[in-house]
Amino acid sequence: MKRRTLLKAGLGGVGAAAVGTGGAFGWWWASADIDTAGRVEFERRLAIPPLAPARRDAEGRKVFDLRAAPGKHRLRPGRPTATWGLNGSYLGPTLRAARGETVRVNVRNGLRETTSLHWHGMHLPARMDGGPHQPVKPGATWSPTWTIDQPAATLWYHPHPHGETARHVYRGLAGMFILDDPKTPKTGPTGGALPSRYGVDDIPVIVQDKRLDDANQLDESHPRMSEVGLLGDVICVNGTTGPHHPVTTERVRLRLLNASNARIYRFGFADDRPFALVGTDGGLLPAPYKTTRIQLSPAERAEIVVTLRPGERAVLRSFPPDLGLNLWDRRFAGGDDALDILELRAARALEPSPRLPDELAPAPALAPRTTAVDRKFELSGFTINGKSMDMRRIDFAVDLDATEVWEVTATDGTQHNFHVHDVQFQVLSVDGKPPPPELAGWKDTVHTRPGIPFRLAMRFRDHSDRDMPYMYHCHILYHEDQGLMGQFAVVEPGEKPGRPGPGKTGRGGHDHH
Repeated sequence: MKRRTLLKAGLGGVGAAAVGTGGAFGWWWASADIDTAGRVEFERRLAIPPLAPARRDAEGRKVFDLRAAPGKHRLRPGRPTATWGLNGSYLGPTLRAARGETVRVNVRNGLRETTSLHWHGMHLPARMDGGPHQPVKPGATWSPTWTIDQPAATLWYHPHPHGETARHVYRGLAGMFILDDPKTPKTGPTGGALPSRYGVDDIPVIVQDKRLDDANQLDESHPRMSEVGLLGDVICVNGTTGPHHPVTTERVRLRLLNASNARIYRFGFADDRPFALVGTDGGLLPAPYKTTRIQLSPAERAEIVVTLRPGERAVLRSFPPDLGLNLWDRRFAGGDDALDILELRAARALEPSPRLPDELAPAPALAPRTTAVDRKFELSGFTINGKSMDMRRIDFAVDLDATEVWEVTATDGTQHNFHVHDVQFQVLSVDGKPPPPELAGWKDTVHTRPGIPFRLAMRFRDHSDRDMPYMYHCHILYHEDQGLMGQFAVVEPGEKPGRPGPGKTGRGGHDHH
């Protein structure tokens, strides 16, 4: 019996009255929620990750250099926090490349332990993916190279070492990877344009939560009552706590990235002003969607455009998320938390912004909603279909150029989400119904509310390798590290999957010391 089940049984069921009866359970319950709404001073200017410099090599490839190393970063006043970063003390620069470009990223490991770097949301060969089969040892350099062939999108990169992903991401190894598409018109067919000046009206917003001890150091201990791992009470954006950002244009585009280990955010503005959702994980939506809330589970992204008036301030807030959990589990998974994230401060005079286009990008059209399911995945505990992750086992093979429909259901009443490497998928249905507008574009990660089947259509194109798999897993990093992950190979039709093992780790260039 799991710890959660024992606690519920000891309480005689979950209910506010039972939980509030005093003693340890009452203290745990009373101290479990976090509410910073209206209480954040916003005293520090938001840091904007620099665009990573790039050069062209003799083959015409766009080359980036990244070095992972320990550092010290001031998350709040007082003693600096020991952190990890890429080309800096915390987080990494924003990589930017365009469709059709061939890139090479030299990833040097300056840590004292093995790590990796995964290009989350990227369509690329399995040996360049940066998953657990592409470890980078201390002092080594891994140099994956691939040609970008997918729409404009907000992607990101983070470590993926088997069993250690949560700790590596939590310490600060992550960054944004923005894709541009020369084929995307600057204006819509009937006029209008999206804000697109990086750091001016197009702002990366990497949101993470931390727990700090009295010495300002990261608390990495597992919370006693948590089923999801680390949930922090200190919110940082781009590594800045209490951030404010000066706005100089009428409209600003925020590229929201939930880079937290476990926390789910439900973003909106404190004054409930509407905003336009224009993009999600894999690119732009078919059309702007006007709303007041967007919920993101770990690893999901959303591009929103908000309009401001001269001189006003607008606070981006995370409202209590809809987790689909019972009273007890919701409480200890952050479901009752309200968190102020970022304050936008409009200048007294604002540069005019064009209106938004009426149309943005073609809708995904891989399969009709009624298409038969090819594979079913049940997420339960730390297993998928009853199996825990085994690095030596490829769970199944998919034929190159095949389009498949996967049905994914969380069956254990616990918070999960689901991410697939290499592909962006089309959400066909949620609980048998058409997906809501926020799921109408390309996705690579979805929040799987308990008991609700998600049907996802995806096509496996361009890259096959019978011996080197891609991953599918829960992106709540504690769950992933505990084994809630599987792997599949894309093979030529008629081929059987191989077996990854020693000597078959991916190399995108040369490892050297």
